[in-house]
Amino acid sequence: MKCPKCGGDIPFYDLRPNCKHCGVNIYYYSQDDILAHDAKQTELEAAVARMVIARIKATFIGGGLQIARLVFTLIAATSLLLPFGGVTFHLPFYEGGFSAGLIGLIQGFQNGMLMKLPQFLGSTLLAKQTLAAAVATAALLAVALLDIVLFVVYLLSFLNLQKGLKIMRTLSLIGMVISLASQIAALVFGFVTPSSPLAKVELGFGGFASFAMFLVLFLLNNTLKKRKIEPVYREYDPRRKELLKKVRAGEVNLDDLPLPIFESEEEHEERMKALQHALEEKEG
Repeated sequence: MKCPKCGGDIPFYDLRPNCKHCGVNIYYYSQDDILAHDAKQTELEAAVARMVIARIKATFIGGGLQIARLVFTLIAATSLLLPFGGVTFHLPFYEGGFSAGLIGLIQGFQNGMLMKLPQFLGSTLLAKQTLAAAVATAALLAVALLDIVLFVVYLLSFLNLQKGLKIMRTLSLIGMVISLASQIAALVFGFVTPSSPLAKVELGFGGFASFAMFLVLFLLNNTLKKRKIEPVYREYDPRRKELLKKVRAGEVNLDDLPLPIFESEEEHEERMKALQHALEEKEG
């Protein structure tokens, strides 16, 4: 270790606060440089944090369309509560039903109906009715999986707003196609399945509700994509972010930069007001 003032060598075991060569206090001599270094580091890192917050705000609550997109993304899954279709069984020693909706799936796990469906599919008298319920259930699960993917993409869309809008628009379109096709398939199965005293197919409309939710999301994302909504950053924050990358890569020495590194007129006024306020408190 060398003395920051005279450059004299100081052994590692010498724990005295003063240099044995020139007598300067080692810690307080370099304190201003340490504080300046920390202030520069804070300026650059705070800019990155502000940019992330600006992207989050622009993505989720930056305007009426973003808030509407947030609401419809959250309630899109509620359409899955409505059944896509179902079947009711009237057997000699068993009577019950299965509904291809989120509530029906939960009830199917609870009462063991899901375990009985493979057996009913193998029955000559119940195969067609059970197959109709199986098709509706498969459609429900496909839409539910798409809802999960859509929600994950939505949460991560602040990383790249325009790309997130494009992906969500595409997923919403896929969801519209799957919901409509699956509901039509369930309805067709319901109409073509012969009536039986042992099993009765019930038609649901959850797919149409899901289609409506995906349609709204498609329109919202498409409108936001066309308007090219971007986050609003402070004047020098993008340059601070790029400079921080160079500092971390070792291309720029932080100690060689001025303090503050960048400063707009607005930031200068804020800093002077804060300094004036601190002086008034000290005097008071």
